[in-house]
Amino acid sequence: MNIVSLIAEAVVQAIQALYGAEVTAQQVQVQKTRPEFEGHLTIVTFPFLRVSRKKPEDTGSDIAEWLMQNTDLVAGYNVVKGFLNLVIAPAKWLQLLAEIDADERYGLVAPTAESPLVMIEYSSPNTNKPLHLGHVRNNLLGWAVAQIAEANGNRVVKTNIVNDRGIHICKSMLAWLKWGNGETPQSSGKKGDHLIGDYYVAFDKHYREEVKEIKERLMSEGLDEETATTRAKNEAPLIVEAHDMLVKWEQNDPEVRALWRRMNEWVYAGFDETYKALGVSFDKIYYESDTYLEGKEKVEEGLAKGIFYRRDDGSVWADLTAEGLDEKLLLRSDGTSVYMTQDIGTAKLRFQDFPIDKMVYVVGNEQNYHFQVLSILLDKLGFEWGKSLVHFSYGMVELPNGKMKSREGTVVDADELVEGMVAQARMTMDESGKNADMSEEERGEVARIVGMGALKYFLLKVDARKNMLFNPEESIDFNGNTGPFIQYTYARIRSILRKAAGKGIAVPAVLPANIELSTKEEALIQRVSEFADVVRAAGQDYSPSVIANYCYDLVKEYNQFYHDFSILGEEDADIRNFRLVLSANVAKVVRLGMSLLGIEVPERM
Repeated sequence: MNIVSLIAEAVVQAIQALYGAEVTAQQVQVQKTRPEFEGHLTIVTFPFLRVSRKKPEDTGSDIAEWLMQNTDLVAGYNVVKGFLNLVIAPAKWLQLLAEIDADERYGLVAPTAESPLVMIEYSSPNTNKPLHLGHVRNNLLGWAVAQIAEANGNRVVKTNIVNDRGIHICKSMLAWLKWGNGETPQSSGKKGDHLIGDYYVAFDKHYREEVKEIKERLMSEGLDEETATTRAKNEAPLIVEAHDMLVKWEQNDPEVRALWRRMNEWVYAGFDETYKALGVSFDKIYYESDTYLEGKEKVEEGLAKGIFYRRDDGSVWADLTAEGLDEKLLLRSDGTSVYMTQDIGTAKLRFQDFPIDKMVYVVGNEQNYHFQVLSILLDKLGFEWGKSLVHFSYGMVELPNGKMKSREGTVVDADELVEGMVAQARMTMDESGKNADMSEEERGEVARIVGMGALKYFLLKVDARKNMLFNPEESIDFNGNTGPFIQYTYARIRSILRKAAGKGIAVPAVLPANIELSTKEEALIQRVSEFADVVRAAGQDYSPSVIANYCYDLVKEYNQFYHDFSILGEEDADIRNFRLVLSANVAKVVRLGMSLLGIEVPERM
């Protein structure tokens, strides 16, 4: 039962009966009544003035009186100008709660074999360095968008594209050959992605020294600084060697390819550990080393069809001036591909593997133009979902001091961040004494759940399109709009239900009838019932923050109810049992909502 839908349909009947006019339920604007007015739901009457030929206030009164006399939905009303505020009958709230209670997956729509297939790409790491804070936000957003899409009845394929080729990979490989002395993750005790990242940093350090030395020499010979800098960057022996290695890789040199595979495997093992800690995974992983040639082939196909054109230097371009954009390079004059070409190749392989209806790319907002172009190119090349691809564009995430403890001092390492969040949660709980009656194993597990919940919620509660400031200490707070606050409320409810069971009080399968509800209890049922609409809105807008902030509003409202009303101490058994059912369903919806964000909720805190 959806009270909003019932009211909308009843208003359609009222308009027909009162004024002989036909309107649809979609034309009936139903809103939540503003807090300063009495009522639960508000009808906007202005759209009906044309058929009523009356003032807004009189039209509202007509509709309300008809609803009072002809339905069991409404117990009272008031009209404020063009807004009809309706008080929903208490029996309807009880009926609604009973229906929510009977549905273990309330608000979630299960996909079927005929459901649209949505592919969601996220993560997109490079194999020359470990994941960082930016990747953390990307992975958490991607996972949440996928969960929400599935909760809206879509079949979902979660995918990753790994940037495992190019000059940046060769830099790490070359540095390891020069200074690695055969070091491995096993011999060093380091995660593979961290080990390779160290050599990428080492390459950069030595390369800068070479550039500086060459630049000074060239300037001493009379070259200006700008020219000397450009030449030094191109002529430094290390970068020349790295480019030579890239050429050998492209030519399938067996030694270079063997080293490349070996070092990439180290990195993948490290990534897998980080993904596991973040609680994310993928159904299919693609690699740019496999897709770039497919992209070149697709571009050549487009060239043959006249979709693209070749310049005198041999490079291939797409002319998008008719679409109000510029010309886009697809193949360089030497035949090598660019990122756009690789994305086209990846799209080709994905469409071969899956009958995709919609493609969602979770990528930062610095790539907005790239995906605008990609959409046009894929459409021109005949991909059915090309024109409607979604670029889930998100903003940058920074820390209060601009950096956090990390190897280079300029990026926030994902593994260190996760470890730090869990440690901070454990320290906070130890200091508060909240975990005093837990075993050491349970303390560690709850600290993990709370630390990761704090991290995920803090990153997901903000509108993804906005840049954000991440404060680790603030995110662990057990008060305010934080993950731990929501988790603590869930644990509190579970504690109440355990105490009830301990006293032999079972949560009833059938709600008592004819209970007199308080305004606060009605409002709480209404808030719980909104979950289905919130999930739908989050799916339409690709907005995990909608779910996050709903969960916060729900637990905030529950805590006010908990403060004002007794549950287990209530002497009237029917009211006590009603409040237990209400509490249990608040907990259920919190668990479902947080799960869509990839956040666990502990039974105890």
